[in-house]
Amino acid sequence: MPLAVLVVTLCLAKVQAVSSILEIGVFSRLKPGSGLPPGWRPLTFKKIKRHTRYRLVTDRGITVIEARSENSASGLLRRVEIDPRSFPIIQWKWKILHPLPGSDLSRKAGDDYAARIYVTFAYNPERAGFWKRLAHKAASSSAGKELPGSALIYVWSKDEPEGLIAPNPYSSEIKMVVVRSGNTLAGKWVSEKRNILEDYKRAYGVEAGMISGIAIMTDTDNTGDSTVSYYGDIILSRR
Repeated sequence: MPLAVLVVTLCLAKVQAVSSILEIGVFSRLKPGSGLPPGWRPLTFKKIKRHTRYRLVTDRGITVIEARSENSASGLLRRVEIDPRSFPIIQWKWKILHPLPGSDLSRKAGDDYAARIYVTFAYNPERAGFWKRLAHKAASSSAGKELPGSALIYVWSKDEPEGLIAPNPYSSEIKMVVVRSGNTLAGKWVSEKRNILEDYKRAYGVEAGMISGIAIMTDTDNTGDSTVSYYGDIILSRR
């Protein structure tokens, strides 16, 4: 094979390999204690004044995000614009010390989790009726920013069955997906892989729109608990 053809072939192979993955949060490449990961920013809520603390730390020689929550709630968000039909698979690693004893998917008072991964989707007014459009406009105005139209939240639950999908007690436009449950794997790093398109179709009965953000959150404000959890690299892939 001529050298020029070989070079072109290798370059194309490299582009294809890179383009099959979107790096959302590759925390392992960062230095511990170096501030928030590039492209990520705090996700806070107006009525919650006490925030979870996030920092880059080393765990077994790998840089990860530590989330320390004490009767608090906030997250870290990366805003993106991604078509889930092109990158339907989300993969991540996480570790919790223990599920929250007061966590309960069915009640507002129990809406706390040792670890969550959010996937938010852009608001599409064409899919909403008049009252939903009005409600979304009012909520966005109150929040001072354009809110997502819907969201999937992958959680590590206390005791709900794995695979369960249920509405969030605060909003029917947020669906909770129980990925892990219980103490069996607590204290260990666990790798996860979910098909966003399939989960969204199961949760909402329609096809997913554009992904508008990926977030992590450890929160204990409703239950008054405290915990420490860890998040590893997060990527989207084609398969």
